[in-house]
Amino acid sequence: MESRDTIAAIATGMTDSGIGVIRISGTDAVEVGNRLFRSPSGKEILNHAMSHMMYYGYAFDMECHEMIDEVMAVVMKAPRSFTGEDTVEIQCHGGILVMGKILEAVLINGARLAEPGEFTKRAFLNGRLDLSEAEAVMDVISSQSDAALSISLKQLKGELSRKIRELRKSILYEIAFIESALDDPEHISLEAYPNKLFEKINTLSNEIENLIRTADQGRLIKEGVNTVIVGKPNAGKSSLLNALLGEDRAIVTDIAGTTRDVLQETMRIGNVCLNVVDTAGIRNTENAVEKIGVEKARQYAVEAELLVHVVDGARELDESDRDILSLIKNQKVIVLLNKKDLDHVLGEEDVIRFYQQLLPEREKPMILKISAKDGAGIEEFKKAVEEMFYQGAIRNSNEIIITNIRHKKALQEAFESLKLVKQSIQNGLPEDFYSIDLMNAYGALGRIIGEEVDDDLVEEIFSRFCMGK
Repeated sequence: MESRDTIAAIATGMTDSGIGVIRISGTDAVEVGNRLFRSPSGKEILNHAMSHMMYYGYAFDMECHEMIDEVMAVVMKAPRSFTGEDTVEIQCHGGILVMGKILEAVLINGARLAEPGEFTKRAFLNGRLDLSEAEAVMDVISSQSDAALSISLKQLKGELSRKIRELRKSILYEIAFIESALDDPEHISLEAYPNKLFEKINTLSNEIENLIRTADQGRLIKEGVNTVIVGKPNAGKSSLLNALLGEDRAIVTDIAGTTRDVLQETMRIGNVCLNVVDTAGIRNTENAVEKIGVEKARQYAVEAELLVHVVDGARELDESDRDILSLIKNQKVIVLLNKKDLDHVLGEEDVIRFYQQLLPEREKPMILKISAKDGAGIEEFKKAVEEMFYQGAIRNSNEIIITNIRHKKALQEAFESLKLVKQSIQNGLPEDFYSIDLMNAYGALGRIIGEEVDDDLVEEIFSRFCMGK
């Protein structure tokens, strides 16, 4: 998996901006940068540059001896760089054309174009980051809330890694003790050891289980809550979406059935990110196009983590509302009694009776009165969503939060392996049986930090990174 060639890419966004950065990393990074960078006096200076010092000068296309841009360059000598290799970064004006020309000159002078995530992959391969820390780099970039950013930064600083290494160290000690005792029974006794090991495994299992318990909330904080707005036609679903976004994203008319497809938007509400889907009004219809939209609405509703049921307060509940309630499974539900600006024929008690009649096994729903048209009650709705999904204690807590499904699966595998160890002890099996399952737990935890992982998984993880990172 090691690669010694020199790579380069634009490390900033491919859009016009104040500054652009072209990153070069590898054995010949300094030499490549030196071939196109010149000081104001025209001298080659990067070959003799001090590490981590910024130099002013010009980037040149040496084939036609033309200046490309006025730039700053910094040399970072190995191992004191992000990748752990010699690295040069050229800061230029952030125009797409300018950045492209400098990158082209870098490639002509001996570098090759980096693959997505290749800089971070090299940091991992060179021991600058473990795999969980490398994954946290992309999580920091893609964070959409303060909570998600805070969790990602903790993982980037190595808090999860330290915990995993601590757990592995404890397991490895027990494996070594068992193997040593089996090899040298005259000097190392296993008498009463199973009971002692059982208590130790209980402690380790509890610690791993506590990490697993954080995964569901961690995923919601990282990826957002899949939220579906449902309601019968003309209940105000699209108006609600527009009110939440603060712009007219969805078409709103008095004609029932205007929305025939799904609209998907991502929005931040406090520390919660919502992946919101506005669906077609659910009703029986003979219109072929609208029917497809209704079926899509049903599918999204069943898969949602939060259902926002928009009820038209100016109309009686009917078969369409009954149909909506049939879609409710284990999702969290908020009922919005809409059109509070008009005379209501429905009250909260009417909606509660309707829900309890059709869904007697569920608690009574949260009901909020709103007017999607003029924005009344929208802030109360946002506050309710945040309280429903965000445990504020996380913000100031030292608790490690699991946000990666790969990490969760590895922890579950380790937990199951430790459970087998306890079963072996209870069944009075020989000590060498303990070692097999202890090794499996040790290996599962190692996959989180990349110490027991195959090349294909590494390639898959880093292929999901953005270019230049």
